Amino acid sequence: MYSIMQNILTAVVQGIIEGLTEFLPVSSTGHLILTGELLNFTGDKADTFEIIIQLGAILAVAVIYWRRILSLLGVNTGTTGSMAQEREIPNQAPGRLNLLHVILACLPAMVLGLVLHSFITSYLFSAYTVLVGLVLGGVFMLIGERSQKPVLTDGIDQLTYRQAIYIGLFQCLALWPGFSRSGATIAGGLLSGVSYRAATNFSFLIAIPMMVAASGYELLKSYQTLTSSDAVFFITGFLVAFVVALFAVITFLKLLERFKLAPFAYYRFVLAAVFLVYLVATGN
Repeated sequence: MYSIMQNILTAVVQGIIEGLTEFLPVSSTGHLILTGELLNFTGDKADTFEIIIQLGAILAVAVIYWRRILSLLGVNTGTTGSMAQEREIPNQAPGRLNLLHVILACLPAMVLGLVLHSFITSYLFSAYTVLVGLVLGGVFMLIGERSQKPVLTDGIDQLTYRQAIYIGLFQCLALWPGFSRSGATIAGGLLSGVSYRAATNFSFLIAIPMMVAASGYELLKSYQTLTSSDAVFFITGFLVAFVVALFAVITFLKLLERFKLAPFAYYRFVLAAVFLVYLVATGN
């Protein structure tokens, strides 16, 4: 049995990992599954905990993009914002992007995820399938970067409905744990003629309804595992994930044009190789 201090340490570690990886193109689900193996933290409680800390990461993005979100909902924030401002402060440029773009991008993965949910949870949530997802996702990111189409959409407000659908279709690839939702959507955006900055901002925006829907669905199924004795454990993970994700997203947006996707892809290959050696060595 975990002691109180072990619980808190696990909550902090997993919260940090969730916050760092949820919106980076490295797969938060993959990292949580692999670190769960290392910490011997698996089972129903671990699954519910992952849902809670994902909600913390979602809240961080909602805070960063709050003006944009209100604009999508038809609320006038009194800020028009220029393209230059958008590059520095992503929530300051409400404009032509509307809810239909978001719906078109989210619908394919939501429908496919609902249809394949039982198969995915039964067969794809293992350490080895995550390693496969890490490699395949990294390969796709390199393809997206090296085969990038000429930029037709430099800012998020120039995004077309067709591009939103394309990005949504690429997002379906992330239903395989380890593939990375942000990696699939950003690379998909590049293949659709969208700039790095616009693809990343749109990826983060559509993450909010996608993750709320997925987390809400899973939470309804597993809320029975929540007990008052675990309150400190869950709250700690939630708060840590929120704070870390807040800084991770802001930092990633600032560094994106310098580092692009390739370093994240290579990191995924190294991580997959290291964990493969670990799994083989431990007989897992």
